Amino acid sequence: MTTLAPEAADLNRRRALRRMRLLALGLLVLAAVVFVATLHRGGAWGYVNATAEAAMVGALADWFAVTALFRHPLGLPVPHTAIIPSRKDALGQSLEEFVSTHFLTAEAARERYAAADVTRRVGRWLSEPEHSARVVAEGSVLLERALTRVDEADVRAVVEQAVLPSLVEEPVSAVVGHLLEGVVADGSHHGLVDLAVAEAHDWLVDNAGTVIGIVEERAPWWTPQWVDDRVAARVHREVIAWLADVRDDPDHRVRQALDDLLAQLAEDLQHDEPTMQRAEALKVRLLTHPQVGESVVAVWRTLRTSLSAALRDEHGLLRRRLTEEVARLGERVAVDEALRARLDAYAGDALAHLVNTYGHEITAIISTTIQRWDGKEAAERIELHVGRDLQFIRINGTIVGGLAGLLIHTVATLA
Repeated sequence: MTTLAPEAADLNRRRALRRMRLLALGLLVLAAVVFVATLHRGGAWGYVNATAEAAMVGALADWFAVTALFRHPLGLPVPHTAIIPSRKDALGQSLEEFVSTHFLTAEAARERYAAADVTRRVGRWLSEPEHSARVVAEGSVLLERALTRVDEADVRAVVEQAVLPSLVEEPVSAVVGHLLEGVVADGSHHGLVDLAVAEAHDWLVDNAGTVIGIVEERAPWWTPQWVDDRVAARVHREVIAWLADVRDDPDHRVRQALDDLLAQLAEDLQHDEPTMQRAEALKVRLLTHPQVGESVVAVWRTLRTSLSAALRDEHGLLRRRLTEEVARLGERVAVDEALRARLDAYAGDALAHLVNTYGHEITAIISTTIQRWDGKEAAERIELHVGRDLQFIRINGTIVGGLAGLLIHTVATLA
């Protein structure tokens, strides 16, 4: 059994309980004195005597009722007394069921969350620069610690034993074809083509000697050197001019041919069986290569190092941008009613799900905690908290009993 630790306020509660007990007992003693003093007296004293007698009965009955909650009256093992010490486990179970049924419900949790206006208050709090900076600072520390605790062996195991085998088994040609079809339709690849053509043009311009040397190496052995030089220089100029035309003309036939090629490839990846098989075979060869897992781990290692360094830098770009974005998000949440309504709905649904799923485990704390209590000590502690108010039952019983006795005696006398 668990012993309940005393509280500082218990001394005041005990004093208040003692005063109320003395008051209730004083009324009982007063009624007894009046009853004895008016016994066998006629006239108006009979009404007083009946009132005092009924007051004593009411006081004793309510004393018995209040005392029976916490202990056996006068130490006598009367049935159905000392209810709290003897039935604390059953009372704890009933209290748990009552709380889970009427208080800790999904609807009550959702309503309480909405009434608290949590989303707006959080948005206003985050919109303050010092608060958003604090959130980012503490979140950065936690994230940086989490990154350092991820073992590379675990990453390699996940990649090699879970990710790569799943990708090998999962057909991707149709998905890749569909994505490529969307890229071609939207022209999203044009920027990449522009970059590739421009970089190739600039490289050829800056590396004329290298290009000419490569062309001359491919020339026949029997041609004169001056012929090789002139041919190589002409090839270099023509290639540069051709790339310049492709670069400057958005409708160049090379660009159109590339678009047609990519569109056909997207179609074949989705519907042409030989192309789909070749794509799947290429995927399998790439994913099953021994270096793939190590390459992924190397990428992870580099990413983790860079991200950890950026998170540790209090004045770095990442922390600064995160702080700005968190503050901006807080401002939007505070003023955008539509966004706030969606967030409230999501949070309310999540809270309701948690209550429905884990509510019984939360309320089980009530019964399990009460079961660990010592019955006698638990009764004494409960009486300290509610006993003072229960003494009013004794006081009211004395007064109501006396009035009822007076009424009954009056009716009996007049009948």
